[in-house]
Amino acid sequence: MPADNSFWNKFSYSIRALFRREKVETELDSEVRFHLEAQIEANIRAGMSPDAALQSAMRQFGGIELAKEECRDERGTQFLEQLWQDVRFGLRMLRKNPGFTAVAILTLALGIGANTAIFSVVEGVVLAPLPYSQPDRLVMIWESNPRFPRVYISYLNFLDWQRSAHSFQQMTAFRALGFDITNPGAPEHLDGKEISAGFFSTLGSKLTLGRDFSIQEDQHDGPPVIIISDRLWRNRFDASTAALGKSLTLNGVDSTIVGVAPPDFHLEGDADVFTPLAQGDPVVLNNRGSHDGILSIARLQPDVSISQARAEMAAIQSGLDQLYPEANKDLGAGIDPLKQLIVGNAGGTLLLLLGAAGLVLLIACANVANLVLARSAARMREFAIRAALGASRARVTRQLLTEAVILSLAGGIMGVAIANWGMHALLAAVPSTLPRTENIHVNLVVLFFTLATSIAIGILFSLAPALKSSKTDPQAALKEGGRGSTRAHHRAQSILVIVQMALTLVLLVAAGLLLRTIRHLWDINAGFDTENVITFRVGVSHSLTKTAQTTRIAYQQLIERIREIPGVSAAEFDDALPLSGQGGTIPFWIGSQRPASLQAAPRLAIFVTGPDYLQAMKIPLLRGRFFNSQDTTKSPCVFVIDSVFARMYFPTSDPIGQTITAGFAPAGPCRIVGVVGHVSNFGLAEAPTSIQNQGYFPLYQDPDEWVQEEYSGAVVIVRTSLNTASVMSAIKTAVQVAGADQPIYDVRTMREIVSQSMSSQRFPMILLGAFAGLALLLASVGIYGVISYSVTLRVQEIGIRMALGAEKRNIFRMVIGQGLQLAILGLTIGAVTALILARLLSSFSQLLYGISASDPLTFTAVSFLLTCVAIFACYIPARRATRVDPMMALRNE
Repeated sequence: MPADNSFWNKFSYSIRALFRREKVETELDSEVRFHLEAQIEANIRAGMSPDAALQSAMRQFGGIELAKEECRDERGTQFLEQLWQDVRFGLRMLRKNPGFTAVAILTLALGIGANTAIFSVVEGVVLAPLPYSQPDRLVMIWESNPRFPRVYISYLNFLDWQRSAHSFQQMTAFRALGFDITNPGAPEHLDGKEISAGFFSTLGSKLTLGRDFSIQEDQHDGPPVIIISDRLWRNRFDASTAALGKSLTLNGVDSTIVGVAPPDFHLEGDADVFTPLAQGDPVVLNNRGSHDGILSIARLQPDVSISQARAEMAAIQSGLDQLYPEANKDLGAGIDPLKQLIVGNAGGTLLLLLGAAGLVLLIACANVANLVLARSAARMREFAIRAALGASRARVTRQLLTEAVILSLAGGIMGVAIANWGMHALLAAVPSTLPRTENIHVNLVVLFFTLATSIAIGILFSLAPALKSSKTDPQAALKEGGRGSTRAHHRAQSILVIVQMALTLVLLVAAGLLLRTIRHLWDINAGFDTENVITFRVGVSHSLTKTAQTTRIAYQQLIERIREIPGVSAAEFDDALPLSGQGGTIPFWIGSQRPASLQAAPRLAIFVTGPDYLQAMKIPLLRGRFFNSQDTTKSPCVFVIDSVFARMYFPTSDPIGQTITAGFAPAGPCRIVGVVGHVSNFGLAEAPTSIQNQGYFPLYQDPDEWVQEEYSGAVVIVRTSLNTASVMSAIKTAVQVAGADQPIYDVRTMREIVSQSMSSQRFPMILLGAFAGLALLLASVGIYGVISYSVTLRVQEIGIRMALGAEKRNIFRMVIGQGLQLAILGLTIGAVTALILARLLSSFSQLLYGISASDPLTFTAVSFLLTCVAIFACYIPARRATRVDPMMALRNE
């Protein structure tokens, strides 16, 4: 203890004792030392001895470690306080600049809104799991032949799979089909499915009411039972539990309701009714060679992989091929994850659109970064004063980042509102072929994505301005007003404009390529006249279709009544519309040259139609004749082929009089009596893998066992000069002559069908066009802002030039030239980028038709458009530059 009892001697003694005792002098940070010293000082001033003051301070803090912990807590509290100060200051600064704040938030909202909307589609279609129990264990089982990697399965083969396969807990099959309901309520045609026993339990989907079909019900002679959808249950039975056990007249048969499907149940399209598959058409079910629309889903055993299941199924199918060579030779079996097959090719297109939306967001970020750079340049003096008063670079940077995150979060909130509002328009443009559209909505996953995106872009667009501002030299900024830094900010702004122009060119090129694709598709000759054609289907009363003979009579009388309507020039039945991609494909052979394997035989797309079909569709007859009313089951079998078939198989000979036999068909061989023009059946841009060979079989020669299947699904084609509303009213009257229980449904014009066939190209074109237009607007605003800001910086320079004799047109050209330099540099970079990305777009062969992804005309047109926009954006700043008063500019200098 020192002899001198002065305060400072006592205090220094205690501090030295502290460090000697704890031996942590080099380990104590300044804040811990400050707190301990402050407590010791207080104790000594309270009259304690140095040792007692030290011991009391140590007891109060609980030792060095607790002192450190308390300091850390205080530092955390201080950080939160500083962060709250930054937030309040940022809000205050943004409120003082309402124009800047509004433009920045709106710009970010547009970019974030576009990304949120597209991500909602991607999440709902691609990312979201299937709405079933343990969906990763669900697989779809296909059959394959040497011509196609995936074909519908044979029902008899499916039954053998069920008995023999051990890799699956359960296996089920289903087939999409239409049904007519006549009681209770008004007659209505509904989409439905024929399903095998255990369908819902295989999927792991719990019924709202009732149960799945039993094995006894899933038999050919089983009792007529039905499972209905939640929608039908609510509309026709008021969601009453008493619906179970009630009857519903389905296709003329009273069926007992045994279950109600869960709400919003979807699998391969909507369905309102479900019936036992084994009670379906025996022609389809009892023919092992028939592959007519049946699909199979199975649930893997917990310890079985897909590769193991594939090996087992390959062995089972190989055995079936040997047992039934007539139908199964060269037939294989394949397994794929259910979700992979449901999503199909949609994932690639949606990810492409998400990438395009990401480019729009980058352009929006560049625009906001330009605004922030201009604003931070104006705040150089503020930053210099803060630095002179002791603010660290980290504190200034954090302040700018806080303001940017506030802007981006506000933009994110508005972006979600824009996305939610635009979702209705987006869903209206979604093609009917896009799967899982029922899952598309703004959910928690989408909101989390928006939040993360908002924070990320807030940091992204503010990083460069924050770093530049934090490096400000206080003395230089206060002395020169930050002019040098301002010019540095202008250089950064110019770089951002170049990036904007490059990204905008990429988007415009993509939209332009799809626009030209749509125009090429409209110019294609589909092989028929699309004008003045209406199509629809009729649920003919089942009281008139009890036998094959009465069915033929009912349909012939129906089409005759329609033909008699004034204004109808032709009307006929067809089993599949052109451009629909529907219609059966069958193996065939010419003459007596039967192939060794039906599965390896060439395929033919076959259409079953009546004698007035060519006139109704205006398809040209090239040779021979078409069907007539004498081509019935009592006359020799006849067949008509198209021009592609004739060139392929009769290049040097006359096909008329030759015979053709269709595999698996009871009719044949048939004599070829005519050749007609080729029709685009699989879409205007037919895929190279689609069946090009086409043939026509007379509807009235359908064997009795085919009648129910073919006639019930037939579409009526009517050629008329009348408008749709008036002719459909007359058609409804003609249909109801035979009974009021005959619904008319699926009414479309052929122009609508043509338009729908282009939906896979039109949907991305609409979105890319919208994104490109938004990007063009943002880029033009960006280049306008940079040139306008440049003119402001160069007012003195322009005044000097004009004082020295420079003419206004020279000043005008100088400003325009500056903008064009940025635009041309951006276009050059963008063109190179677009050419590189063209290879990616080329992989989406289904999107482009009749045009290369590197089409020079599209690139030239887009570059010219962007150049014109750049000149227009520079016009106003250039005009302002020519109006600079030299005397005022020199006086301000």
